[in-house]
Amino acid sequence: MKAATEELQNVRVEGASCPLLSGVCGITTGATPAAEQARWASMPLRARLRVLRAARHLMAARAEEFSEAISPQLARTKADTLATELLPLLAGCKFLEREAGRILATQRLGMSGRPLWMTGVAAEIHRVALGHVLVIGPSNFPLFIPGSQVLQALAAGNRVTWKPGLGGGPVAQLMARMLIEAGLPPSALTVTDESVEAAREALAARPDKVIFTGSTKTSQGVLAELAATTTPAVLELSGADAIVVTPTADLQQVARAVAFGLRLNGGSVCMSPRRLFATPTTMSALRPLLHAELAKVPGAALDAGTSTRLRTMLDEAAGGGAEVQGTFAPDAQKPLLVDHATADMAIARSDIFAPVLSLIEAESMLHVPALYAQCSYGLTVAIFCARDKEKKARMLGEMLDAGTLLINDIIAPTADPRVPFGGRGASGYGVTRGVEGLLEMTAVRTVLIRRGGVMLHLDATTDKDAPKFAGMIRAMHGKGLAMRWAALKQMVKGLRS
Repeated sequence: MKAATEELQNVRVEGASCPLLSGVCGITTGATPAAEQARWASMPLRARLRVLRAARHLMAARAEEFSEAISPQLARTKADTLATELLPLLAGCKFLEREAGRILATQRLGMSGRPLWMTGVAAEIHRVALGHVLVIGPSNFPLFIPGSQVLQALAAGNRVTWKPGLGGGPVAQLMARMLIEAGLPPSALTVTDESVEAAREALAARPDKVIFTGSTKTSQGVLAELAATTTPAVLELSGADAIVVTPTADLQQVARAVAFGLRLNGGSVCMSPRRLFATPTTMSALRPLLHAELAKVPGAALDAGTSTRLRTMLDEAAGGGAEVQGTFAPDAQKPLLVDHATADMAIARSDIFAPVLSLIEAESMLHVPALYAQCSYGLTVAIFCARDKEKKARMLGEMLDAGTLLINDIIAPTADPRVPFGGRGASGYGVTRGVEGLLEMTAVRTVLIRRGGVMLHLDATTDKDAPKFAGMIRAMHGKGLAMRWAALKQMVKGLRS
């Protein structure tokens, strides 16, 4: 787990010495955690959702406390925090209040599609709580990303351990206190500190599922731990996301979108644009617009590791013929453009959290998929085009391996609480948020009930029974009416004998 050091900062499961509200730290009243989880899961769903609704109202009433609790080290304003963290978190909570009952409802399968030989058997599909879910959050969005996952896990009836990312402890504790104030049983949510040791402890406690958000490198250490217990996981990992600019695109809109992507959180977003593909003609027209918009973006401080890594990749790119535009100034790094980059350069395939974008020319749009595929990350891809060219953009997007395709926008639309979010390739697997994200927090329990019908399967068979089963197979699946009719007569003859 040495590789997990950066993102599994400070995770020791709190004990009786916790200075905050004891329930937030998972202190129970004597019952085992499993028993407490069973009590929470056994509550009617509408009762659990009432708790979430009350918590949503509390968080809205005390919105300013959340902007104060977010780490000041992040490159953002308080308005950014409210708009990118609390607002989408509460929208996701409201989505659960409105839709969870339908999503988690028992599905009863009727007669339609039931095989003839299953006559008399009723089938039901239930969604049940997994039990104990461990949420390991990131440092760049310490509230929205893990908070949304926590709410979904709680709505499904799970007990949750929340391991905050570096600097995310205060806001995680704040949200937990409000959930408990709203009626959440204290033992249903444990917030750890931010240490590596606590992360190891939480993993060693054998949760029933882990929801991890972080770098691809760190996820490998987490998965190594989980492999020993075959514990399932959802991995929301790094990105080196691409923008594809078609010849019909509104280039001013593209430039503004790039500036937004490199400004948001100082470019430290898993969906921040890292690669931009365009034809030479389009790129020539776009360059001055990019320079004008990026000049307005303030600088953001880079940590020592990121600074060193960025410097190395910039030097490599320059040595390979690229032109680095902008000044390397890690204490207040403004956006950098790596012009005339190639798709195989490290800087164009990196998940680095810094405001840097590689400009890659494609001979035509037909060449974009091959250039795009040289990077293993597949979180989101954005294609910009004229509004009447959306169909062609969709066709191009189908050739680009990514969890989310955006057309004429970047990043912001993914916060829609109705839609799932997840990556492909090195960007992870599984999804969070939306219908599919809620279902990730459950296990399937199938219930089959015999209510009549024949039970010939209880009788032992002999080789003499083979003709009637062969007849049944051809009667149900044979091609043509003649074959099925002949097979039906064969089957009836076999049954009579």
